Amino acid sequence: MTLWALLLLYGAPWPFTFPGRVASAVGVDVPDDMKSRIPVVLLACGSFNPITNMHLRLFEVARDHLHQTAALELKLLCGADVLKTFQTPNLWEDAHIQEIVERFGLVCVSRAGHDPKGYILDSPILQQYQHNIHLVREPVQNEISATYIRRALGQGQSVKYLLPDAVIAYIKDNSLYTKDSSWKGRSIQRSKGKTS
Repeated sequence: MTLWALLLLYGAPWPFTFPGRVASAVGVDVPDDMKSRIPVVLLACGSFNPITNMHLRLFEVARDHLHQTAALELKLLCGADVLKTFQTPNLWEDAHIQEIVERFGLVCVSRAGHDPKGYILDSPILQQYQHNIHLVREPVQNEISATYIRRALGQGQSVKYLLPDAVIAYIKDNSLYTKDSSWKGRSIQRSKGKTS
């Protein structure tokens, strides 16, 4: 399975000091309102194949919600579609799901056609740790997904304003998701219910 992780740090003092290491943003002018915000680390997993503006939007919506509601350290950020995959047999181990929601917590951003509250109620583990799951409503509902983007590209359709311009340029320069490429604009189903 193609898996990418996006890690974004918001509102940390600059330079931000990690235990044992320093990651500094040399020469970066950080707005004063960002300097006073609560440090939040969001980790998101998924194929991001290709990365869309909605993937990036997840971080913005989650950041805004978390800065308004709580002081958090590290959370898994996902869309409701990923939360639903916690129920897919052999995709996630129960012990891993429990560790995520018990030790770290989860921020789930709503997505059209999904019922994250229902997914929590359907899972004994998620139900037990629902106090550590933040459900965030995306004010701009959108049904655009990476699968939709791959399909559109495979059919030669424009994806302008759906992807960052740099991603569109990379896809074009490398002839990705075309009718002649191995992807042909579709997901590839692999064993154990995994999709890449």
